[in-house]
Amino acid sequence: MRLKVTKFLVTFLMVAALMLGGCSTQQVSSNSSSPATASPSSTTTTTEATSVSETTSESIPGMNNLPRLEGKATVVMTVKGSPITIEVDGTNAPITAGNFVDLVQKGVYDGLAFHRVVRDPQPFVVQGGDPQGKDPKFPASRLGTGGYIDPKTGTERYIPLEIKPKGEASPIYSKTFEMARVTTTPELTHKQGAIAMARSQQPDSASSQFYFALADLGFLDGNYAVFGQVTQGFDVVNKIQQGDRIDSAKVTQGAENLKVPQ
Repeated sequence: MRLKVTKFLVTFLMVAALMLGGCSTQQVSSNSSSPATASPSSTTTTTEATSVSETTSESIPGMNNLPRLEGKATVVMTVKGSPITIEVDGTNAPITAGNFVDLVQKGVYDGLAFHRVVRDPQPFVVQGGDPQGKDPKFPASRLGTGGYIDPKTGTERYIPLEIKPKGEASPIYSKTFEMARVTTTPELTHKQGAIAMARSQQPDSASSQFYFALADLGFLDGNYAVFGQVTQGFDVVNKIQQGDRIDSAKVTQGAENLKVPQ
């Protein structure tokens, strides 16, 4: 019994760290609730959330203004001179994947630091993507509080939580599987090498911060939006230390699949 309690506490603390890492400065001061863990999986799905077809009529404010990836793309991220090849899946996560590819093309990730690396007491995540890290004088202790500021609006770009249940035609938006009463597994899961978006306690609070899964993290499924997978260079991911920087990130295939509203 003691071992089960200890394992639960470790999991709870790791998920809490992940959620705080996705916060903006405003969210850090306003969100203090504890994170929820993933709900059990079964074979039945009941979807009570916004589907992708409904979003065309602006069911979620601003949805039509977000980039979309219609299909797949390949991104090569270089860290300390070594490449990491990522397959970005816009088929199953069009908004989340589109946001990432758009930010890659804008050069947002070039030079940014990985501000959170958790390997103990068990492999968890490598997290980065805070644009404040572009400034080498920015305090390292405050990294993890920022997101992408859209120069057109002067405000932070947020994307809705987007997770597609296995076997469904469309993702659901703005709700975790538990909130939406979805009891099946997602199409994109937190297997080792998955890349997903960090966020705060609010489902629609992801912006630019992402993380790599260092191990199979099934307890995160249905709670965070996976949008791709490392296909080559996971050994490079496994060597990343806190403070290491992204040399560059480039779209090498599938750039034509990105659709950016004018």
